[in-house]
Amino acid sequence: MATVDWEFTARLLKIVFINIVLSGDNAVVIALAVRTLPRRQQRLGIFWGAIGAVVMRVALTFVAVQLLRLPFLQLIGGLLLIWIAFKLLRQESGEARVRHGTTLGEAIRIIILADLIMSTDNILAIAAAAEGSFALLLFGLGLSIPIVVWGAAFVATLMNRYGWIIYLGAGMLGEVAGKMILEDRFVEQSIGEASRALEWGVRIGLAVAIVVVGLALARRSQALQGSKAAK
Repeated sequence: MATVDWEFTARLLKIVFINIVLSGDNAVVIALAVRTLPRRQQRLGIFWGAIGAVVMRVALTFVAVQLLRLPFLQLIGGLLLIWIAFKLLRQESGEARVRHGTTLGEAIRIIILADLIMSTDNILAIAAAAEGSFALLLFGLGLSIPIVVWGAAFVATLMNRYGWIIYLGAGMLGEVAGKMILEDRFVEQSIGEASRALEWGVRIGLAVAIVVVGLALARRSQALQGSKAAK
């Protein structure tokens, strides 16, 4: 009678739980990136974007710890997330559609870039939970594909039905960006470890700022459309 390896099983369950908890933000950014595409292209964008993102995760998992030690890495990543949030909100306001159509290729590029920036916690948590098991490591990274794909498809449907979720998702990117910036090695060496009050002030402040700018862009777009209709 075969014996159950409870230690291996515990690590396996831990990886499943980590994926469920930490893949939510990635699903949101994918949904934001594809929501303006036609239904069929949405499915393709979600699928190929998730595949590309996981391939990048696999490639970077083995150097993630070393990369995190580099100064400016998380600072640059946080600033890129803020740029992505504004880019996605410009699509919602209509400005991006006026200048150029959102394409499947562009959505996939946004998904891979954003996931690459935001997946540090996921990669490190899975690598730690795997405790040196290459099989568990690959299982954890592979499991993130269906979780992100199904989650993104569901969130994209909700976003198309309830517009306020789009701003909530963009604000979430701002909050994640604030955390990344403050945890950057160069920033910590320059200002020291941020207090809880300062950390949450920056994270919430960035989230609110992004939502406010997004609403302002939407109002400006509506005003421009109204003036064109009046002519």
